[in-house]
Amino acid sequence: MPRLILLRHGQSQWNLENRFTGWWDVDVTEKGEAEARAAGALLKDKGLLPDVAFTSLQTRAIKTLHFALEAAGILWIPETKDWRLNERHYGGLTGLDKAETAAKHGDEQVKVWRRSFDIPPPVMDKGSEFDLSAEPRYADIDTPMTESLKDTIARVLPYYEGSIVPHLHAGSTVLVAAHGNSLRALEKHLSGISDEEITGLEIPTGQPIVYELDNDLKVLDRYYLSER
Repeated sequence: MPRLILLRHGQSQWNLENRFTGWWDVDVTEKGEAEARAAGALLKDKGLLPDVAFTSLQTRAIKTLHFALEAAGILWIPETKDWRLNERHYGGLTGLDKAETAAKHGDEQVKVWRRSFDIPPPVMDKGSEFDLSAEPRYADIDTPMTESLKDTIARVLPYYEGSIVPHLHAGSTVLVAAHGNSLRALEKHLSGISDEEITGLEIPTGQPIVYELDNDLKVLDRYYLSER
């Protein structure tokens, strides 16, 4: 029986500071590391060990994956990193304090930027301190300067279909350690969540979400591993 395990990265420094992060490369906190290790220990305890893993090109997700795999005793399994599993790009909001941004622009406007399905935040200025277009890790792509959730889904799902689905069809247990919005993209697809409802889906940090699938990859069950 194929299984897909989704794991949002452990708490990051900018999660702690309540700042818009997006593509900026922020490390996990001590709490974030503990969350990741606890997730791996839970996988081991429940006997639900992945055969293969996928993650983004962002440190907080990569470290979460490695901490979890180490705690589970399977640091050796194959892993693939890809930018298409990166967090949604928050454009010109990157680095800003969320409360201060709401005070400046109003709660409703910030809610639109954060939670609407197809309205992106303001475009990041070229050459700003958070502009990653010259980063070696993104040398082969046209780096986005802002993204809506719809834009994020448009890059995540083709990657899922082309790179992750073949492992699932082979009956593997696959772990994807990624970010709130890239995982929302997968949850929307798997659970058939509407455009309106998906923006309200909360994905907690460091909590493995398990999808039990049939051989046609139809969802048989979805649950938090901590609740089983």
